[in-house]
Amino acid sequence: MRRTRWIVLGGCFLAYLFDALEIVLLSLALPEIREDMGLSVTQAGLLATATLVGIGVSSVAGGYMADNFGRKKALLASLLTFGVFTASLVVVPNFTVFLILRFFAGIGLGAVWSVVSAYVVETWPSRSRGRAAAFVISAFPAGGALAAVISAEFLPDWRLMFLVAGAAVVVPVGIVLALFPESASWAAHKADHAADSVSVRDVLIGSLRRTTLLGTLMAALALTGYWGATTWLPTYLTTERGLPASSVGLFMTILNLGMFLGYNGFGLLADHIGRRRTIILTLCGVALTMPIYAITTDQTSLLWLGPLFGAFTAFFGLFGSYLGELFPTRARATGAGFCFNVGRGVSAFAPFGLAGLAGAIGFSGGLVVGAGFFALAAVVALMLPRTGTHVVDRALAPHDYGDAESNVRHATSE
Repeated sequence: MRRTRWIVLGGCFLAYLFDALEIVLLSLALPEIREDMGLSVTQAGLLATATLVGIGVSSVAGGYMADNFGRKKALLASLLTFGVFTASLVVVPNFTVFLILRFFAGIGLGAVWSVVSAYVVETWPSRSRGRAAAFVISAFPAGGALAAVISAEFLPDWRLMFLVAGAAVVVPVGIVLALFPESASWAAHKADHAADSVSVRDVLIGSLRRTTLLGTLMAALALTGYWGATTWLPTYLTTERGLPASSVGLFMTILNLGMFLGYNGFGLLADHIGRRRTIILTLCGVALTMPIYAITTDQTSLLWLGPLFGAFTAFFGLFGSYLGELFPTRARATGAGFCFNVGRGVSAFAPFGLAGLAGAIGFSGGLVVGAGFFALAAVVALMLPRTGTHVVDRALAPHDYGDAESNVRHATSE
């Protein structure tokens, strides 16, 4: 079991790193794509929106597959889906086809989060689950930093860049295929309840409905602020702060280093003071630091404020363990995936909305508005249950979810 934990930890980190790489590459390539295809700012924002809408759809597709057919099969399907559709961008002929390909890539991208979060919750003990899950999700800023390096190497040839990035997904696919066991918790439950089928309806009935809806609202608010900011950060640094394109990659790399350290540092803190409490702390932190980052004009100050802003986005890495603990094994990927990926789907219009705001108040003003979403997410988090030292892990009957939430409320560590 100990060996399995480390295999799952490393493999899930690599899988999510490629997930992040594909998402961040689009943000970095948008200026070149706009120029090459003659797109407006609004159209460029829609490319990011199409990806996030696909991620929202994955909340149903990815969770359904993981809970009904197994974590391993779902992870392989997710990786192959976004790898193929990303590589296909090498021959994209026009804006409409670009939107379609990004939508289908988004379905695979979103499903990866659902599966790796469930894998970690089901293989790591509660005392170290927060830092384990945060480490896996810290692959996102690591992937962002890698994307900055790759974009500097390939751009302005964004077509070749996406081909190489999509084809490289064979690396995590091979590792998962050869080394990953199926989740023991899922397999044991499925053996006893082979005839049961899980759907989204199962997490939207009974007393779990309130947790599901609040979790979705928290994720939607936090991720609206997150995607609205990060999608346009390279453009903000170039157009409003006068950074040359050659320097933007360095700024984004340092910012992502702050994210990586923040994810793992706050993940460790979450195992000591509680998952929910740490999420609230990070949401408040990013709500306070983003406006400062947005109004700062000195380039040296921007360089060093970036890691601080990035560190407080650690809520992104904490959602995996926290949301996963709110749901039983039977519906864990469906429940946690619904909250997080519907939240990402709702946030799909954040890049588009910020592009519209930029025309009136500038990208810096849009970033300040985005900070308000983080503050609202912190308020919603206060209304969610606290999770404790023992994740609810019973094989529940389809309508026996009331006791699950009750157990979460009473087994608290905060």
